[in-house]
Amino acid sequence: MTARLADIAAQAGVSEATVSRVLNGKPGVSPATRESVLAALDLLGYERPMRLRRLSAGLVGLITPELENPIFPAFAQVIGQALTRQGYTPVLATQTPGGSTEDELTEMLVDRGVAGIIFVSGLHADTTADTQRYEQLRGKGVPFVMVNGFSPKVRAPFVSPDDRAAMRLAVTHLISLGHERIGLALGPARFVPVQRKTEGFTTSLREQLGLSPSEAESMVQHSLYTLEGGQAAAGTLIDHGCTAVVCASDMMALGAIRAARQRGLAVPGDVSVIGFDDSPLIAFTDPPLTTIRQPVTAMGQAAVRALLEEIGGTPAPHSEFVFLPELVVRGSTASAPQGRGSVPGRTGGGQDRPGG
Repeated sequence: MTARLADIAAQAGVSEATVSRVLNGKPGVSPATRESVLAALDLLGYERPMRLRRLSAGLVGLITPELENPIFPAFAQVIGQALTRQGYTPVLATQTPGGSTEDELTEMLVDRGVAGIIFVSGLHADTTADTQRYEQLRGKGVPFVMVNGFSPKVRAPFVSPDDRAAMRLAVTHLISLGHERIGLALGPARFVPVQRKTEGFTTSLREQLGLSPSEAESMVQHSLYTLEGGQAAAGTLIDHGCTAVVCASDMMALGAIRAARQRGLAVPGDVSVIGFDDSPLIAFTDPPLTTIRQPVTAMGQAAVRALLEEIGGTPAPHSEFVFLPELVVRGSTASAPQGRGSVPGRTGGGQDRPGG
């Protein structure tokens, strides 16, 4: 090792200490000096350490769960553009049902020598998933950043929307329109964003409508993050007397609109619907969808900045960067209908609330 350091130092015209800093990824070396050392490695026929091969390749992996939900292509576009502006080449890896898993995609990207990986809505958001996979990735010297979903067990920067605040915005808007029977349709309960949305939603119902904890919980229906999932969950909520449904994705909201129309109800005349994401083209649905805008541009750019700091040897804090969402009011919400929505077996007119 000493002979090799001396050879590389002589070839690059720098000290052995500088060579050691470059090989070990330590800060304090200028880009020009770093390149000189790497060039000396190549000239002398030494194999670059895996970390340095990644840095030289300029590839950054982006793993998304799917592309059918428009929010994921939106994230991919923002993150890809931000990486390209910094001289990196984004490599998009997408999971598909029955196809490659997140672990397989991660292994493929590491084998390709990526400088780092950005995970969007990955297993880090699943409270039942084993987080050891991320420690193993860190052990390989691959920096990574997580978007949507926080785990205190994973040492990495996280970028998330404020899901609790999003639900407060939605509930406050619907209550201002006179709705008292408000339901929430969202994905499986094991995911962190789902848990946070549920917490924000039920807390808002308790504080603003005076519901008991059990009444508030009864207004929540879990399903899949698909149009069909939204249709099933919203259908149950509408059948329990809800005049408004908040959905955890725009795709689910389109399913909620379908569920209402199947029952001969008009949106927003009989049932108001709110989505989540403000996906591209969602403003052009019938009716145009009221939704919670996820700050995709700010979140994507923050994820890239955090990753490049990790790659550059000045890691961002291993904490969560939380971005405030925005309520975008369009045509799928309106004043609550009069005299509709009592729950069977309960009395009290306008004060009735669904009991489950």
